[in-house]
Amino acid sequence: MKLASMKCEACEGGTKPFDRKRAAGFLRQVKGWKLQTSSGFLGAPATTKRIEKEFLFKNFLDAVKFVNKVAKLAESEGHHPDILLYKYKHLRISIYTHSIGGLSVNDFILAAKIDKL
Repeated sequence: MKLASMKCEACEGGTKPFDRKRAAGFLRQVKGWKLQTSSGFLGAPATTKRIEKEFLFKNFLDAVKFVNKVAKLAESEGHHPDILLYKYKHLRISIYTHSIGGLSVNDFILAAKIDKL
């Protein structure tokens, strides 16, 4: 099934996060996203695995417009990424399932949907 056609589902705290092998399998389905380990990124615990992608826009307003599209999408999915806008037109989106402190299928669904924006 295509990730972009799936819907994020509530993920409970008792759910086990993906190991590196399982995450790598899903990573092949989303272009340009990279698997990272947190090292405390934006307040995440130091061992949290996440997926991350960098975006470059023509200007600040285009970057902000994209952030707003991502925000609407994230709200509709009930799954919210960490977003960093820097150097006025560079954007880094980092996704992990906060409730389990790691990766779940929801992260890859959201990444696939972001790529379609």
